[in-house]
Amino acid sequence: MIWLQFVILLGAILVGAQMKGIGLGVMGMVGLAIYIFLFRMRPAEPPIDVMLIILSVVTTAAALQAAGGMDYLVRLAEKILRSKPSLIVLLGPLVTYIFSLFAGTAHITYSLLPIISEVSLKKRIRPERALSISVISSHLAITASPISAATAALLTIVGDKGISLLDILKVCIPATVVGTLAGVLVCWKKGKDLDKDPVFLEKMKDPEFAASITADVKASEEPLKPGAKTSVVFFGLAVLLIVLVGAVPSILPSFGEGSSNLAVDAAGRIKMSAIIELVMLAAAAGIVLFCKTSTTAVAKASLFTAGAQAVVSIFGVVWMSATFMQTNTAIIEHSLGDMVRSAPWTFAIALFLLSILLFSQAATTKALMPLGVTLGIIPPHLVAMFPASNGDFVLPGYPTLLAAINFDRTGSTHIGKFLINHSFMIPGLVGVGVSVVVGFLLAGILL
Repeated sequence: MIWLQFVILLGAILVGAQMKGIGLGVMGMVGLAIYIFLFRMRPAEPPIDVMLIILSVVTTAAALQAAGGMDYLVRLAEKILRSKPSLIVLLGPLVTYIFSLFAGTAHITYSLLPIISEVSLKKRIRPERALSISVISSHLAITASPISAATAALLTIVGDKGISLLDILKVCIPATVVGTLAGVLVCWKKGKDLDKDPVFLEKMKDPEFAASITADVKASEEPLKPGAKTSVVFFGLAVLLIVLVGAVPSILPSFGEGSSNLAVDAAGRIKMSAIIELVMLAAAAGIVLFCKTSTTAVAKASLFTAGAQAVVSIFGVVWMSATFMQTNTAIIEHSLGDMVRSAPWTFAIALFLLSILLFSQAATTKALMPLGVTLGIIPPHLVAMFPASNGDFVLPGYPTLLAAINFDRTGSTHIGKFLINHSFMIPGLVGVGVSVVVGFLLAGILL
């Protein structure tokens, strides 16, 4: 019976992935309905905490975008990238990493990818080298960001086992930075130089294309919105406050022991997930009130739309996956328990494989990390394996991958004939693999 249920799980995920957008969410609900009404499986708890975190963070990021703060940050990033064009393969991924770390989402990098592509092209550096690792670094940063839904999901699972937000950050930030730098090394000479690339040389025969390569493209000189810089200050202060609370939880009020809920645990402490929601939405209010923007503009921002799709997707697919795991925990523990306890790193493979299908670090973390706890994996090892949830690059359907391919006018960033032999595969495998290895080393020292 478990295999039939597993086939339904995979079928719903694969069909949902083909539908794109909210597809994973609605197909997850179809699978859940089959579990409940056909197999009489008891439904697990829906992932309400992760959904609320995504909504709050995305709302604040959308407010930042509507107020012009995103444009201001992009101009700063553009100055950095253009200052040392010969180092674009290094600076590109570092800048996208910082952006995603700051915002808690990789979708913020869409405005940076065309800049990275153009700077590479002007310097006659194969754009694939910088674009491929820049996309991977933006994904790795999600599993190191203090405000990402994935980090919050992990914290809800290991937070009552002696792991704080600061513990996650001090392992995952350096681990993913080293993973990014390892990816930079493998991309430094990736593919043929442009002057030896037959595809690029053929494109250069077109006078219009050749002229566009040599033309000097200036940064946008349109005036920023009046509250652009102030909105960045509000957002930055919110991120810093969340990190401060995670580092020094004693500054929060305690309400005495009692029944727990979404905001307060059984010991009477405010949960970190609630703090993220509270602080981020308060920052959104500050941006709307003091940065001359409107709630209508926030709701129409592209980041808000992307976040709404993520909420629906996670709602359906995580609820379905959690129900499958809850029903079959005993069988899975019996089958995998000994292997995982003797070699905890093998659980990272399971995280990676599931993330390939779910296209979401948060969904993967919420669906599978509780199983790791059940299997007896110690919390520091779960933190070390957290970057393994970045397998969403394997199937080239994630929006950031497609955007990078479309922004590369040379065609060097590509999807191969066999689908998975694409530009992002090698830097992705290296980046994730090195991040997990370094994560284990740091967890053993720091946790």
